Amino acid sequence: MFPIGDDNSARRTFPVVTYVLIALNVLFFFVELSGGDPFIEKWAFVPARFLADPGAGLLTLFTAMFMHAGWVHLAGNMLYLWIFGDNVEDRFGHLKFIIFYLLCGLAATFAQLAFSAGSNVPNLGASGAIAGVLGAYLILFPQGKVRVLMGNRVMPMPALIVIGLWIVLQFFSGIGSISNTADTGGVAYMAHIGGFVAGLVLTFLFRSKNAIA
Repeated sequence: MFPIGDDNSARRTFPVVTYVLIALNVLFFFVELSGGDPFIEKWAFVPARFLADPGAGLLTLFTAMFMHAGWVHLAGNMLYLWIFGDNVEDRFGHLKFIIFYLLCGLAATFAQLAFSAGSNVPNLGASGAIAGVLGAYLILFPQGKVRVLMGNRVMPMPALIVIGLWIVLQFFSGIGSISNTADTGGVAYMAHIGGFVAGLVLTFLFRSKNAIA
């Protein structure tokens, strides 16, 4: 089951923030590739380093959101942002959407920090912020349909199922990873869960039925 799009017929505005976020993530990834490990060590979020000197690591709370571990990581995140971000941006308004996105990313980072405070493994990726977008989509578009590729056929499927399966996987993977997050790398599942929960909560504060800011 591979999501490839959703219903944009009710969208009222051009999703400029979503597209800018995608462009920034792609651009930052190329810079990351060029800079190599020294760039990652400097600009990714490292829990133990941040706790030792929060002031020095403050900027990495944001730069880490635009970094990725590889092409597959980048492509998967940008696909989900492209499918779901435009509709959420349309409902929130451009300014509220970017604030919402960054807050979800921060919530994701601190959720992961809570379970890996002693870790020196760099944390990076937009997954937590995008998990927040998925949470918002579920609240704002409970009847939404997502086009998914199943074999050689494209089928409409309720967004609740597509996103629900994703978050269930993150939850159980996160529970299994709690015991070793401080010592190992891999996927920051608790960041995904933290971002998703933040998205659910913040949606009730950010959603608007009227004008786009």
